[in-house]
Amino acid sequence: MSASPPPHAPPPTLVQPPPPEPAPRRRLWWHRLIFGLWYRPVEILDEARDRSAWGAAVLLSLVSGAIGMLSVDAFRQQWSAGGVLALKVAGLAEAGVLVASLALGSVTHAIARTLGGSGRFAPTASLFIVLFWVTDLPRLAIVAWLPTDTTFVQAATYATWGFGYVLAVLLIRGQHHLPTLKSAAAVSVQMLAALALLKLGPVR
Repeated sequence: MSASPPPHAPPPTLVQPPPPEPAPRRRLWWHRLIFGLWYRPVEILDEARDRSAWGAAVLLSLVSGAIGMLSVDAFRQQWSAGGVLALKVAGLAEAGVLVASLALGSVTHAIARTLGGSGRFAPTASLFIVLFWVTDLPRLAIVAWLPTDTTFVQAATYATWGFGYVLAVLLIRGQHHLPTLKSAAAVSVQMLAALALLKLGPVR
């Protein structure tokens, strides 16, 4: 009794199976973005790559602007004199904070593209605004209760500014695929101006 011949391999075909679809990315909620920047910033920035965060950016700008106004004596005096006028001033101040925040994000994106970056505008600008205000919130909360010339406030100012600077460099390096030195150059002007004018200067 003869053995059966071995099965033949299927003939080759030019039709290739379609590649498997990548798994859908998990939605990055604003609270995960905001709190995650503090305790696992590298993972959060990598997860937020090429994503826009305008909702969180607007929310943080408004909250930070409100906290900043509470620390200004002139606003407190105006509130005591008349609440309606103080609310109008607060509205104008909040609008100014939003415009200034958008300008910071736009300038950062423009400089990064000038240095050879390839990132998109919306993720770069919105995430820069988010990390800028996230890292500044502790300083704003402290300044609302303590004098700005105390050692503790000054230490908190430099510590939060340094942390924000590092996060901004990581953001630009990931979004625009730039080396570290170019990423640092892309955010240096904005961060130094914010330190001199907003955090240490007369606008507090």
